[in-house]
Amino acid sequence: MNKVTYFKVGETYTNDQIRFSLDLENLGGIRPSLDSNRNVRHVAIMTAAEDSGRLPTENPYHDRIEADVLIYTAQGREGDQALTGRNKRLVEQYVVPTPFFGFTNIGRQMYRFLGLLELLRHYQENQADKKGALRRVWVFEFRIHSQPDVVPIESAPSISASLLAESRRNDPPEGAEREIAPLPDRRDEAEATPPAELETVRSRLFQFTPFDFEHFIKLVLERSGFVKVTVTPASGDGGVDVNAYVDDKNEFFAGTHLQAQVKRWRHAVGSPEINNFRGALSTTAKGVFITTSHFTRAALAEARHDSKPSIALVDGDKLAGIVIRNEIPTELAS
Repeated sequence: MNKVTYFKVGETYTNDQIRFSLDLENLGGIRPSLDSNRNVRHVAIMTAAEDSGRLPTENPYHDRIEADVLIYTAQGREGDQALTGRNKRLVEQYVVPTPFFGFTNIGRQMYRFLGLLELLRHYQENQADKKGALRRVWVFEFRIHSQPDVVPIESAPSISASLLAESRRNDPPEGAEREIAPLPDRRDEAEATPPAELETVRSRLFQFTPFDFEHFIKLVLERSGFVKVTVTPASGDGGVDVNAYVDDKNEFFAGTHLQAQVKRWRHAVGSPEINNFRGALSTTAKGVFITTSHFTRAALAEARHDSKPSIALVDGDKLAGIVIRNEIPTELAS
C-alpha cells in the first residue's frame, strides 16, 4: 500500500492512502484514529462539500465551503441527531488541539486535501427532510487552514496546537463569536408559523445563487412597503448590496434610506462582518444585515453597540417568516 508521510493542500489522495497513512477506519465522514489507550490522535473529516454556487439538484443542507469556512452537518441522516459518539469527538478540539485533517471527495474514492481544520463553533438548528418533516441536527463550522500547505503527519499535533493557539488568542472557545444568538423581538412568529414551514422556506432560499438571492431580497423589500429598491452592481458595491427607501406614506420615517448587506450563507455571521458593513454604510442610511443563516452573540452585541449606529438583523428564520407572511413566491430557488 502506497502510504504517505505528509499531505499537501490541493493534492489528491486515494481513500486507501488516507486510511492507511492515518490509521483510520474505511468508512464514515468522521474518522478518528485512536491510540492504544483509546485517546484520539487525529481525526479525518471527509466531506463532499461544494462551494456556495447553486447546483440544480443540490441538497440545501449539503456541506458547503464558503470562503475559508467548511459548514459540516453531523453524522445521522434520519431523525434528530445526538452529540454523541463520533460527533462528540469533534467538540473535544475546543479543549485538546487534536489535528483535524480535512478532505473533500472528488469522485471514485479520490479526495483532495483541504488543510488542517479548526472548529469555530457548533450549534443545533432545524432542518426539513425530503418529506418536509422537521428534525434537529448539529452543525459544525470549521476554519480551513491552507497554510502550512504541507502537513507532515508526525508534525500535525504541534502544527495544529500552534494554529489553534494563535486563533484563540482573540476569541477563546467559550467566547461570544462561538455562540449563536437567537434574535429577540420575534413577536408571535413562532406560534403563528409552524417551524417546519419556516424551515421549508429557508431551505429553498439556500438554493439561490448569490445574484438571484440579492434580487429576491429586492422583491422582499418591495413587498414589505419599501420604494425605489435597487440592487447594487456586483463590482464596487463596497459591502452594500441593496438600497431602498421608506415610502412617503409613513408619517414617521418617510424617505429614510435603507442599505442592506445580503448573505445567502450557511455559516454564521460574526461581529467582524457587522463592523465591516457599518463602515460601508452611507452616513445618512440605516443598515440591515440579512442572512439565511444565524448571528453570533458577538454579532448581536456589535449590531447594538451603545456608541455606534445600530444595525438591524434579519436571520434565516426571521426572513422565512417575512416571506411567508407576505406570500412571496420562491420559484427562483426551485
